[in-house]
Amino acid sequence: MLELFLQQAVVVLAAAVAVLLVCHRLRIPPLVGLLVTGMLLGPSVTGLVADDEAIHLLAEIGVVLLLFTIGLELSLARLATLRRPFLVGGSLHATLVTGGAALAASWAGIATPQALFLGFVLALSSTALVLKLQGDRRETETPHGQTALAILLFQDFLIVPMIVLTPVLGGEVAASPMQLALRFGGALAAIALLVVVARKLVPWFFALLVGTRVREAFVLGALGTCLALATLTHAMGFSLALGAFLAGLLVSETEYSHQVFADVAPFRDLFASVFFVSIGLLVDLEYAVEHLPAVLGLAAGIVALKALAGVIAVAALRFPARTVASVALSLAQIGEFSFVLMEVGRAQGLLGGGRYQLLLAAAVATLLLTPALVVAGPAAGRLWIRLVRRGRPPEALGPVDEGPSGHVIIVGYGVAGSLLARVLRETRIPYVVVELNGETVRRCQAEGEPMIYGDSTRREILEHAGIGRAKAIVLAITDPPAVLRTVALARDLNPSIEIIVRAHRVDEIEEIRRRGADQIVTEEFETAIEIFTRVLARFHVPRNVIRAQTRALRGESYRMLRSPSLAEGATEAVLAALEAGGTEVVRVDGKSAAAGRTLKELDLRRRSGATVIAVVRDGRSVPNPSPDVALQPGDDLVLVGSHAELDRALEELE
Repeated sequence: MLELFLQQAVVVLAAAVAVLLVCHRLRIPPLVGLLVTGMLLGPSVTGLVADDEAIHLLAEIGVVLLLFTIGLELSLARLATLRRPFLVGGSLHATLVTGGAALAASWAGIATPQALFLGFVLALSSTALVLKLQGDRRETETPHGQTALAILLFQDFLIVPMIVLTPVLGGEVAASPMQLALRFGGALAAIALLVVVARKLVPWFFALLVGTRVREAFVLGALGTCLALATLTHAMGFSLALGAFLAGLLVSETEYSHQVFADVAPFRDLFASVFFVSIGLLVDLEYAVEHLPAVLGLAAGIVALKALAGVIAVAALRFPARTVASVALSLAQIGEFSFVLMEVGRAQGLLGGGRYQLLLAAAVATLLLTPALVVAGPAAGRLWIRLVRRGRPPEALGPVDEGPSGHVIIVGYGVAGSLLARVLRETRIPYVVVELNGETVRRCQAEGEPMIYGDSTRREILEHAGIGRAKAIVLAITDPPAVLRTVALARDLNPSIEIIVRAHRVDEIEEIRRRGADQIVTEEFETAIEIFTRVLARFHVPRNVIRAQTRALRGESYRMLRSPSLAEGATEAVLAALEAGGTEVVRVDGKSAAAGRTLKELDLRRRSGATVIAVVRDGRSVPNPSPDVALQPGDDLVLVGSHAELDRALEELE
């Protein structure tokens, strides 16, 4: 058994690598290559994987680890901010898909229980695929990424009642509504109790692991926590993936979450890849080719139904067209838990052999289409806007707001945007905020913030924000495609405006500059520069030298940092400062050893080697102070000396 498993594992991995190399050359998304790998290895083509039970086991582990890492990247507080798209968007999308699919199946002559079961299968979308694609495109933090995540998580919660109801639909189990309600209520209460207990135990457990300083114990503890909660929730009637997601959420509340993510991510990527191969193994290609028109027709119907349901659900949340289209198309496939549900339904007689293969082939077709649909989302939103505008007279869009001039436009009201708004407000610099989150806009408008609800990639929104009269525009959003379009549009509407952009990654800089941005603040480089300044300050390098170095590093959009060969001269002044010594300013407070004593009593020069060259009191500098000057709390001492001498002087004064 072990030998057979190892042989098949080698075949799967080797074939996957070969197909992925071809997909890379053809610029085909890797997930498509993994699905194709499974179909090629299945019994209907080469038959190289005959016993796929072990492969499916590894695939299920992959889904569990994927949901665990999703939970790690979230937090309970952040999940609370998604409650509206989770509850409203998720429930509306699931209801519309289930109802629409059940009605269509009934119209086609399928009995009501089977029709409702098909609605269940179609209601679930692929959390694994959508989040992987959005992560690759760096769209996880965007409004459409967060909205899609909330709806996908709601669907993951639905798998539990669906699995419980499937035997009822199959006639195997008779259950009254009261019995079902009690069962679900008891399970939810047990989950709530589990979360409360685990929230106390998990931080203590990880603190214990860190205390051992054994890396293997930390990794095994992280995986053990994930699998333990997954097993507990599965025993309660919920899915393994739900328990893994809860485990990730609980670990995310600890200070160890980043290290856990770094340790688990390689396992997740491996097992999640095996999952997509396992889906391909299920497909009977001979049947799919023989019934190709029916497969393609069903796949098209599924995509259309789920996209329409997504449009209605996200539009109900009052998002603009670009977000609506992006979310709707990203959810227009059948999900990984649908395959689990299909197996349960087949065992209950709700899905016959031919119907099972037809639905399976159509489901895989929707998965193959998903990468293209995700890419097409923003373009579909822009096309919809143009079509709507074409049917309206120009005045229907409303007049351009005649607001302030010489103001700042802030795009995005997250942490960076809100902090900038507060500073501008306190310095009496006029500003306008453009924000996509309707709830945030309503709350902040009630508090008096000058806010506009809308999508900054639309010309009308920037015009209403007064782009033609603005002095600067700051893009503090986490949506790379939207940043590029907004920069280009802002430059077109106001060639003289100062455009400042926050970028997450280094590889975004050149394209943003090409679109017309004046200044780009890159989080990766700014973190490095902040560390650089603190280290040099600790070695008493003069502040003007540090400032000169940071200006050089930030110059031309971090050109020195992006091209290491250009940075060799940047350290010359630092080296000279380190060799020559430095200066330090020390504040005398009430607890300082210097308070109430004279410079003669301190005798810093003999004790440390450093010299006091000035005392600053009440804003006035006293150079070359007399040894008899008594120091008071609030005085600043200006010291000079070598780095070792300054360190000794600081120790004496403390």
